[in-house]
Amino acid sequence: MKRLKKMKLFSGVLAASLMLAACSSNETGSDTKKDDTKTDNKEETVTLVYARGKDVTKGTSEMVKAFEAKHPNIKIKFREMPADTGQQHDQYVTAFNAKSSEIDVIDMDVIWPAEFAQAGYVLPLDRFIEQDGIDLNTYNQGALAASQFNGKQWALPKFIDGGLLFYRKDLVKEDEIPKTWDDLIKQAKAKKGQGGTKFGYILQAKQYEGLVCNTIEFVASYGGAFIDENSNVVVNSPETIKGLKKLVEIAKSDFVPGNVTTFAETESDQAFIEGQTVFLRNWPYEFASANDPSKSKIVDKVGIAPLPAGDKGSAAALGGWQAGINKYSKHPKEAWEFLKFMAGPEGQKIDAIHGGHAPTITSLYQDQEILKANPTFGDKGFVEGLNSAVSRPVAPNYPEISEIIQIEVSKAIAGQQTVEEAVKNMETQMKAKLVK
Repeated sequence: MKRLKKMKLFSGVLAASLMLAACSSNETGSDTKKDDTKTDNKEETVTLVYARGKDVTKGTSEMVKAFEAKHPNIKIKFREMPADTGQQHDQYVTAFNAKSSEIDVIDMDVIWPAEFAQAGYVLPLDRFIEQDGIDLNTYNQGALAASQFNGKQWALPKFIDGGLLFYRKDLVKEDEIPKTWDDLIKQAKAKKGQGGTKFGYILQAKQYEGLVCNTIEFVASYGGAFIDENSNVVVNSPETIKGLKKLVEIAKSDFVPGNVTTFAETESDQAFIEGQTVFLRNWPYEFASANDPSKSKIVDKVGIAPLPAGDKGSAAALGGWQAGINKYSKHPKEAWEFLKFMAGPEGQKIDAIHGGHAPTITSLYQDQEILKANPTFGDKGFVEGLNSAVSRPVAPNYPEISEIIQIEVSKAIAGQQTVEEAVKNMETQMKAKLVK
């Protein structure tokens, strides 16, 4: 009996306690919710690892600082990768083959997206782009095309490089700037030797990636291509043959160095800043190099123009970097927020001002703060040159395709085979390499 009374007493106390707790919960519900929200926010803070090559400028740090100020719940940990792009590429491949989620966002060389997409290393961005209404028409279309594969968008272009024509303003008048490759041949022959120069024109004809870039520019300017957007090998065409013949004609001319097949970017730059050539094909950094008084003999004598045109206009080989998301990232939503900011107008503006990189969003070339920091970006020839940029062949095994082009074009320049033979050989070998 006593035990029963005790149990009833306990039940009554318990019920009263529960009622009190319920009332207390109702009265202070908003406060409790606030506390829970604070706890959730704290728990939702995410740290992303962003990997890219060494940055000797303040571009990356300033961009990250601005992003974190706008997104206090997302922290960015910068991981510096090797400056050598080959080593950088191999480290990514090793990590992603192991399905590592350690890195969230990466910078990709312009020739990597197709390979990384095919291998399943990166996330397609289409649903993010559609959901946030990103207008891809605001981007340089050549840079954008380099990040597309099998009808999907695998990255967004961060900054762009493109082949440009540099010339001596003290030797070349405004109306003498070559508009076509035939104009270049005429001017290079006529002006070779003027102003102490030894050569009329220099290009990168060594058997390496730079030769592929030069080749792309000649071929595309005549309407040719190597691989089309549907991954078909289309190298064996009259347009490609015509472009390659013009390249071979110039590379074997008497107005380029006799050893031009040993020239890469370094040798080309050195010859130009020493005043040895009237015209030069190189990347945008050449303008700064040629105007560096500590090493250049041609300071304030440098002009920029788009590369000469073929039958179909001017074409510049596309260079630059893209940003993508690791497929195995545990934070894809936050990774997209960072990528969207970094490759968007605000992130690119910061990088242009503090990092000196040429934006891929074309409207930024009218931004006065950017132009004040980098007057070259306002140069008409610079902008027109970048706008004519075309991507290199988009293929998941691009290094193998590049090697085929390098070898066969080098043989044509050396006179070991005709251009027609080179094109047939490339067609056969590329088809074999692209067989799935």
